[in-house]
Amino acid sequence: MAVVKKLSVQNIRSHDKFVLKLSPTTTVITGSNGSGKTSLVEAIYISLQGTSFKGSDSEVLRHNSPWWRIDVEFDDYIKRTTTFDPSLISGRKKITVDDKVMYRLPAKFKHPVVLFEPDDLRLLHGSPTRRRQFIDRFISQLDPLYSTILHKYERALKQRNNLLKQQYTTTDELFAWNVTLSEYGAYIIEKRIAFIERINSQLNDAYNIIAKTNDVVTVHYSHTYIGDIKQKLLNELTSHSERDAIIGFTSIGPHRHDVVFQFNYSPALAVISRGEVRTIVLALKFLEVDIIEQITNIKPIILLDDVFSELDDNRQKYLMDSQKGQIIITSAHTPEVIKDYYSVKL
Repeated sequence: MAVVKKLSVQNIRSHDKFVLKLSPTTTVITGSNGSGKTSLVEAIYISLQGTSFKGSDSEVLRHNSPWWRIDVEFDDYIKRTTTFDPSLISGRKKITVDDKVMYRLPAKFKHPVVLFEPDDLRLLHGSPTRRRQFIDRFISQLDPLYSTILHKYERALKQRNNLLKQQYTTTDELFAWNVTLSEYGAYIIEKRIAFIERINSQLNDAYNIIAKTNDVVTVHYSHTYIGDIKQKLLNELTSHSERDAIIGFTSIGPHRHDVVFQFNYSPALAVISRGEVRTIVLALKFLEVDIIEQITNIKPIILLDDVFSELDDNRQKYLMDSQKGQIIITSAHTPEVIKDYYSVKL
């Protein structure tokens, strides 16, 4: 299992320069709000995944700084450097892995990461967009083609929506984009259904282990397709073309779908407590770790960004007792459960 031994950042958000040594098991980064804890987690994520979970490359840059740089060293002595220079016309971001230079991080160089941040605890109560992003980010780590197809779908969707906003649009013009959207959309739907059902097959047990109950928790995709998904999606897009032209946007497709949770055979949001929501999300995160390891044979690095204040003592303890790999934690305070772990104060 590869683990991160050392992180060095320059001009990353509030940090002009900072070096962090990391434990192969658990590292706790403490400090007051605004001290730059999340920025260090973000830097690790950028280095391992190639992009930020918080913003664009330009947004990561410290105010009035000419460039930023992230250096990561693994326990097998492999080193990785990511730099960003906005003054360059092209190749603004450069990634170097043991002297191999690239401008985008290929899938084979990405290291799996499971990120747990406070917003994740609002997964069930949040918008369908939040739940789609959760499943899309998860699938993208396991299927490199998925994120490419997702971007192509989003570009095609934008083109179709632009056409729908025009005063005069022919059926043939729309049909061309209907075909493109149905092709990419079918791939997205198939993958979402497969991965959600894989999560569903393990979610109930994972939840009850944490909660110590016998509740029934399930998760499903909001839309059921039997047969040729591509053809069915094409038929739906075609039949909705006139209505879409009136409202000015594409009203059907995977960009409108949702991930649906049930609790004891009822819609989860109608019956569950705040604590039960947190237990479901915690179970999902553990399953994310397990499924990534099952498929890739690699233990993902776990990033826990300021979630302890959102969890009660029992859930904090369960989180720490799991020890599923290298864990990097940020916290504004030091709960009892993490006091004995290697810690760094900002």
